[in-house]
Amino acid sequence: MRTLGGRYQLEQRIGIGGMSEVWRGHDRVLDRPVAVKIMAPALEGTLGDSSVDLVRTEARSAARLAHPNVAGVHDFGTSPSPGREVPYIVMELVNGQTLSEHLAAGELDWRIAVRVCAEVAAALAAAHAEQVVHRDIKPANIMLTPSGAKVLDFGIAAAAGSHDPDPDGPVMGTPAYVAPERFEGLPATPASDMYSLGVLLYHCLSGRLPWRAESGTALVHAQRYDHPDPLPEIPGLAPEVLDLCSRCLDRDPAERPTALVAALLLAEAVDARVYVPLMDLGMRTPRPSAVSPWDERAAEAPTDVAMPFEDDTYQDVPGGRHRA
Repeated sequence: MRTLGGRYQLEQRIGIGGMSEVWRGHDRVLDRPVAVKIMAPALEGTLGDSSVDLVRTEARSAARLAHPNVAGVHDFGTSPSPGREVPYIVMELVNGQTLSEHLAAGELDWRIAVRVCAEVAAALAAAHAEQVVHRDIKPANIMLTPSGAKVLDFGIAAAAGSHDPDPDGPVMGTPAYVAPERFEGLPATPASDMYSLGVLLYHCLSGRLPWRAESGTALVHAQRYDHPDPLPEIPGLAPEVLDLCSRCLDRDPAERPTALVAALLLAEAVDARVYVPLMDLGMRTPRPSAVSPWDERAAEAPTDVAMPFEDDTYQDVPGGRHRA
């Protein structure tokens, strides 16, 4: 078995994409399972020294986010390869299925769909508080686990307001989930992620994308110029959720809600718990929720917008209780 850094033993490849491979591994020092993300062999020689910088940037972006709905980063390193160093990231091994696998069977129950998107919004709120924009929110980058949704893959994350590395190259992200202003050359912002969240929420509720198109080009045109198809009638779904989805899909970034607002509204709609970063109140590192969103009984859980601090006193605020 291949070992990286004299510590991480690669056991089985569990995923592969255009840029990287993900392996199930074992940390021999701490005796725990981990996920190890390494540059895809086909790209090892094409990016040169920039590959190390790209992967280091991803590791730093994700490592800044201590949040129960973000897959944690444990380590970054490089492994010697003939004539170059191959970078790798050691991450929390997340057990579960991707949201895309669940959606392949059709739309989700609306309570589960809203709960999933509430947790994704909470993860985005944590990222945006650190001025990190994910840029690739989509079902394949969300893992559903017994303890909740986990946002994966900050491989193309960027600082808020930053432009793509190659202005003349393709827009970073998955076209169906990319905000329309990004196709006009505007930089990535938190509002860009909120557009992706709107597409995600629509997809979870309806089982399809907000536009019908025969090709990728037609889809991009529809995103930029056409209104999304109305969502089907969903008995019991709060009108506030429909309004939020519509506002996230607004072509004007200034009209989209923040991730914090989305997380709180969606959580309230299903009496869920989310962890949101109110930085001006001095947030400490949150503890993960024990409530499983994949258990339909969880829909009966009481509303508790959790803000863990050093003591256990509370103050009442609109939308739930916050520790203070």
